[in-house]
Formats: sequence, C-alpha cells, structure tokens
Amino acid sequence: MKKIVFSLVLLLVVNFINAQETSNDTIKLWTKKGNISLLFNQTAFNSKWLGGGTSNLAGNFGLNYDFNYKKGDVIWDNKFIAAYGLTKVTGSKISKTDDRLELNSLWGKKAKGDWYYSLFFNFKTQMDVGYDKDRNNISHFFSPAYIQFGPGIWWKKSNNLSVNFSPATAKLILVHKHFTDFGPSFGVLQGDSSRFEFGASISGYYKFNIMTNISIENRLNLYSNYLDKPQNIDIDYQINILMRINKYITANLALQGIYDDNTIKAVQVREVFGLGVNYGF
Repeated sequence: MKKIVFSLVLLLVVNFINAQETSNDTIKLWTKKGNISLLFNQTAFNSKWLGGGTSNLAGNFGLNYDFNYKKGDVIWDNKFIAAYGLTKVTGSKISKTDDRLELNSLWGKKAKGDWYYSLFFNFKTQMDVGYDKDRNNISHFFSPAYIQFGPGIWWKKSNNLSVNFSPATAKLILVHKHFTDFGPSFGVLQGDSSRFEFGASISGYYKFNIMTNISIENRLNLYSNYLDKPQNIDIDYQINILMRINKYITANLALQGIYDDNTIKAVQVREVFGLGVNYGF
C-alpha cells in the first residue's frame, strides 16, 4: 500500500519538475511564493517571585510554499506546509507543540464563470515522535499518514476565497503495525496497517484583512465516510491571524480544532501564539 502512496507522490513531483522548463513562456505560467516564520514565547520568574508561576520557553518554525499554474482554462494550485514546535517548562522534559507535513494539490478546468471541474490530492503526516501524557510513544513519521484524493467541482472566486466539493473521495490512513498490536490506532483496526475509506469531502479557504497589517486566514475541511457511520463528519478547522509589525517582525496566533471519532471521541484543540520573524520569498 505504501508503494502506491509513494507512486502517487512521485507522480505529482515528476509532473511539477517537468513543468519547470526554462523557456520564458513556461516560467510565466507558474507563480511561486513562500514564507518562513520563527515564533518565540518565554515566561520567566526568579526565586523571589511570590505570585506563583513556572518558567518556560517555546519556539515554533513554519514553512508555507505555494506553486500555482495557470494556462488558458486550466489552473493547478499547490501548497506545501511544514511546521514544528517545541516547549520547555522548568522541571519537565521538552515537549512538542506542533508537528505537521502537508501537501495540498488542486487541479481545475474551467466549467463556467467561477466554477471548475476539479481533481484534488491531500497528504498529511508528521516529522517527529509523539508521546502521550505518560510518555508512551503513540506516533512517529508516516504513522499516521493520511491521503485523500478524488474528482469534484471547485468554486474559485479569487486566490483568497474558494470551495472544493468532492462527492467521490478516497481516503487512506496508514500506521505502522506496532501501533495496532494491542488494539486499534487512528481508526486502523488491530493487526492492520491501513484503513481505506470512501466518502465525500468539502474544503474551503478564506483570507481577508480586518485592518491594515492584520490578516485572518481560514481553512475548513469536512469529510464523511460512506462506508462507516456517514453521519459522523470529520472536521478540521484552522484559523491563522497574522499581525505584521514591520517587514520582518510579526505576531502570530494559530488555532486548530479537529474532530475525528476514529481517532478520539472528543474535540482536539491546538493554539500557538508568539512574536516572531517572518521572511517571504
């Protein structure tokens, strides 16, 4: 199964490389931009501080890279996301605050107006080992890994506002077998290393400015599995607020809420806030 996944990823990369021809005409068809951010948080107390509190230090790295293609009535939007964060609280071991690798690819051929026939691909995993509150290893690179792809219809009003609906989405969840030796893990049954689902997905993107130098980016992904409890909809909502102080210094607030009853029957919430360095390229 992993060979199939790697083949799909390799095909996407090969297509991208083939498109990077050196002719001036081809270069004009691609628009590329990226952003690197480093966020820092610190709280410190000396031994005489009577108000209580625990010193801590945290840092987060983020990379966003877009490479988009447009020619005639065909568009192809691609986004690569990498994020990693650590925190150290006095008296405790270093812990992760963020860990993501994600590739989103959405191809469209114009149908009418702002509507496109579409084909999408999404891949998500993590880079480092994850632990629960008892320091048990519960995840690592490619465990879990999530792959979704399927045809659909895409409404793209602008680069800042779009919605894609795919009524025939294939979803694959991969984990290493040592995570399912004694029970299910991330929806994969005991003794298995993968789970296949087939359902419908909706993904939306909306970015806007609320005032000068303050922008809000929203991402929403919904998925319903036709094959098992279709009424239990998987939800992944992210909101990123960027407050630009100058060309390089920013304050960032990131919130993410996830509900996936195959993983845990509760809402998972992640929040990161910090002052950092931003570099666009």
